[in-house]
Amino acid sequence: MTRRMETVFEASRPGRKGYALPELDVPAVDCRAALGKACRGKPPRLPEMAEVDVVRHFTRLSKLNYSVDEGFYPLGSCTMKYNPKVNEAAARMPGFAHLHPLQPEETAQGAMKLLFDLGAMLAEITGMDAVTLQPAAGAHGEQTGLMLIKAWHESRGDAKRTKVIVPDSAHGTNPASAAVTGFETVEVASDDEGMVDLGSLEAILDDTVAALMLTNPNTLGIFEKHILELTEAVHRAGGLVYYDGANLNAIMGKARPGDMGFDVLHLNLHKTFGTPHGGGGPGAGPVGVKAELEPFLPSPVVVHKGGRYTFTGKDERPRSIGRVRSFYGNFGVLVKAYAYIRALGPEGLKEASEMSVLNANYLAKKLGGLYPLAHKGHCMHEFVLNGGPLKHETGVSTLDVAKAVIEAGFHPPTIYFPLIVPEALMVEPTETESVETLDRFAEAMEDIVAKARSEGPEAFHGLPTTTPISRPDETTAARNPILRWQFEE
Repeated sequence: MTRRMETVFEASRPGRKGYALPELDVPAVDCRAALGKACRGKPPRLPEMAEVDVVRHFTRLSKLNYSVDEGFYPLGSCTMKYNPKVNEAAARMPGFAHLHPLQPEETAQGAMKLLFDLGAMLAEITGMDAVTLQPAAGAHGEQTGLMLIKAWHESRGDAKRTKVIVPDSAHGTNPASAAVTGFETVEVASDDEGMVDLGSLEAILDDTVAALMLTNPNTLGIFEKHILELTEAVHRAGGLVYYDGANLNAIMGKARPGDMGFDVLHLNLHKTFGTPHGGGGPGAGPVGVKAELEPFLPSPVVVHKGGRYTFTGKDERPRSIGRVRSFYGNFGVLVKAYAYIRALGPEGLKEASEMSVLNANYLAKKLGGLYPLAHKGHCMHEFVLNGGPLKHETGVSTLDVAKAVIEAGFHPPTIYFPLIVPEALMVEPTETESVETLDRFAEAMEDIVAKARSEGPEAFHGLPTTTPISRPDETTAARNPILRWQFEE
């Protein structure tokens, strides 16, 4: 059993310090006299540790984190692919890393060209007419896209469109983003094949619908084969169609959302285009639109005129929804995505999608004999297993399986999502994993099923044994997290 790691506050010892400040070479200032009540009444309770102890503490802490550089990350709908280190090197180039967002435009022409060119590349890849790079992540991109949809309807005097339709298999951010933007969410059912039921959609389309939000392929890893009929139906009703770009890595270079009838989309650069994902950020969620929505894009926008790159002024875009993020987006992430696209080129992006689909179907074939697939047939980049029969047979739940996967040395798949599949295990191998890795994972899953059948649920309740914390009360941890150190008074 791994010993619980001390916090910095537990490791603190009075009088120890890991720093040395130079002698004061400016006049001393009385904090109370200068700041009054804004000044602290007593010094902050910071940990007191020697430098070597601080370094060792954070080094040990870093080793507790499971990362894509360490092992397989089969999280469904998360695309935890390997992040090429050349992208990191590009973002750390002094000309990019040392820029200040307020420095004069003429001193940042290279960076502005990168922004301009990246927007054009993403527009071409997705079949859109214009792109904004401001949004800081996927959900932020969703909100921005829905704000654009709302602004477009309002500009036409169509204020009664207050509803956004989302499939019952949708990512949870879709209804959340709609609600935050002021829309009412309406759910549409999936059919027996795991796709949006066209009849159910037609039944709820009316003149109050602002948009349909759709992921294609969807969260079951299935391509919506009726996509043209779906988008046409929404357009006939006067609504717009929003593309959740979380799963674009399945079709990148093969098909374009803009050609399917989508009007607005967001992309997760920190998923599809090889930049780090997870750990709280940073991310990037560019939003692309068709020409009729382009005037509403967030400002400022990088434009090329008179032989130079510049930002549009406020008066140039009177219908813009305004700025959605400080400055011009998470620039370092944008540099990494630009490097990824330039390194792979059109054929490389296409091959990445092909490998993503090949790996998923290979692993689905191997695991489909252990767990029933939620939907039979070929998948795209991910697939969903139904852990219900195993639980019914052995008492071993999907959560137990996930903990056993950790014990086996892998990150577990996404579990209990989408909600329309009982005891769901959602697996996405991504395009960067080798067949040897996929085989090892399949063998581990096979061993877990065998263990469940031979030993029952009791053998799983103590797993994992290789982590500092084994089986926390996850409900309490989510609803009542302890986020600060409690000092003893």
